[in-house]
Amino acid sequence: MAYVTIDGNKYEKELLELAKAHTTGRGEGKISKDEAADLLKSANDGQGVTGTELDTLKYIRATFDFTDAAATYFDAELDKL
Repeated sequence: MAYVTIDGNKYEKELLELAKAHTTGRGEGKISKDEAADLLKSANDGQGVTGTELDTLKYIRATFDFTDAAATYFDAELDKL
């Protein structure tokens, strides 16, 4: 698993790249509810979500634009982790 450091914090590179892929190219540049679910699924690929994966998801939520539906869904799912 590869990591990147941003402002002294370690994040999972694959999750960040996935979020970037979901917000570039076609579409409105926002993460949709399906894409938010995809991010959560990717983070939960092992025996659960690690601390670094959780930190990365929180960073993605704070940094990337989400549709209203995606934001509501993503926030609720983050609260469960």
